[in-house]
Amino acid sequence: MNDLNYALIGKRIRKIRLAKGMTQEYLAEAADINASHICNIENRGAKMSLPTLNKICHALGVTIDYIISDSESAREGAYERTLILEVQKLDPNMKDRLLKIVQALE
Repeated sequence: MNDLNYALIGKRIRKIRLAKGMTQEYLAEAADINASHICNIENRGAKMSLPTLNKICHALGVTIDYIISDSESAREGAYERTLILEVQKLDPNMKDRLLKIVQALE
């Protein structure tokens, strides 16, 4: 098994954080992690523990496998699982609204 590519993991975390409009400070607070550690993870590929990665993923609303996967197809599957988890959290009215939006996009 290959070692984890922490530099790539850090880049993915940064990309997702920015796409969600989060600052490093906001992510750090949401994940209960020191902001300087978030900076080191994103910019220097610092290693992190599994509990830390789990906190970051939870704060970003993504799965761990989406962050650490090496293959594009595995990340796509993880993305779909993350999307399903988010939709499951919605109340029935919001699910109906989301369905109408998706159908309008087709």
